[in-house]
Amino acid sequence: MRILFIGDVYGSPGRNVVKQYVPKLKQKWKPTVTIINGENAASGKGITEKIYKGFLDAGAQAVTLGNHAWDNREVFEFINEAKTLVRPANYPEGTPGKGYTFVKINQIEVAVINAMGRTFLPAIDCPFRKMDEILEIVKKRTPYIFVDFHAEATSEKQAMGWYLDGRVTAVVGTHTHIQTSDERILPKGTAYLTDAGMTGPYDGILGVEKEAVLNKFLTTLPVRFEVAKGREQLNGVVIDVEPKTGLAKSIQRILINDDHPFYE
Repeated sequence: MRILFIGDVYGSPGRNVVKQYVPKLKQKWKPTVTIINGENAASGKGITEKIYKGFLDAGAQAVTLGNHAWDNREVFEFINEAKTLVRPANYPEGTPGKGYTFVKINQIEVAVINAMGRTFLPAIDCPFRKMDEILEIVKKRTPYIFVDFHAEATSEKQAMGWYLDGRVTAVVGTHTHIQTSDERILPKGTAYLTDAGMTGPYDGILGVEKEAVLNKFLTTLPVRFEVAKGREQLNGVVIDVEPKTGLAKSIQRILINDDHPFYE
């Protein structure tokens, strides 16, 4: 049992990298399930139905979102029908879409849950209590539970990792677009990584043209952010899972760029 997760896909550069490398990664790692965070996939803001289906065509079985879930208004036209598109579960009751889904591969079901932190992000429902509610449901169906925790504060991400240790297969953070190097198996068997990183531009700042960001810091004036051009990167993680328990056996970061080439 193996899970492949690709960190925040940013704009067309990120989509290009997904098309180029996800099939190669699937051939190399042979994951049971592949999950992609696509909340920035449409020009850096939100997702469209075409992009969502493109990720599925590239080999993903589920796509997660985050705080930019609603930035492209087209999402409201298809999110309720998109069976494996998952927005943060702790949005208030009545929000379109769903916060978790089940992916069935052969006779194996994997639960994919998306939750969002509240520190430095919108004050939505408590992600910790929402996870308790969801786990009461999903653990009746499967021990394989992957959590994409989309949060800003590293402390909140670590807190979620410890809170869910032994209760889920993995807690992997997204949102900051910077891959962290703290991958580990927590004492009770949950794989943890503070942030999987970003898939998209390599020479921008968090995916944005660096000149605009520099101008923002230097002047504090409003600027227009555009998706950076040039070299590209892929960030992600692969997790091996103990079949009987659903707990993690190993976790390994994936980093592909000009400084870290991909070897098949």
